[in-house]
Amino acid sequence: MMQPDRVADVMGGAAILGSRVLSAKDLEAAVVTGLPRQALRLTLARACSSAPQARTMLYRVVPEATYKRRTRLSAAESERTERLARVIAAAEYVWDNRDDAREWLTRPHPELEGRPPIEAALTELGARRAEEILDRLFYGIPG
Repeated sequence: MMQPDRVADVMGGAAILGSRVLSAKDLEAAVVTGLPRQALRLTLARACSSAPQARTMLYRVVPEATYKRRTRLSAAESERTERLARVIAAAEYVWDNRDDAREWLTRPHPELEGRPPIEAALTELGARRAEEILDRLFYGIPG
């Protein structure tokens, strides 16, 4: 499991979340109460290679009109945001370079039916599959 503080960092850290995240309990509390919408914007900016791509992904998590109307995400939208941030944090950990991680996250991957890992991470099972690929890369286990 990716360290909760790394996941929180992807979402903007204490400055955006309102408090430091030191444990899974802290991260869960932030998600359950609803993340600030800026957490989603920062998460996607960290992973997407262009503003249009980030905007498209953002509106797949939260409909455009809803995003513009609210200041906080719902619990379900916050869970999706945390899931994306978790996969991004894992990719950055494995690649040890944000640019290399971003490239991996946004390129079609054959083990994900040609979908980029960041798109696969929109679902829980897709995120798990992306994390499994990252684990194999990190530990040098053939696929």
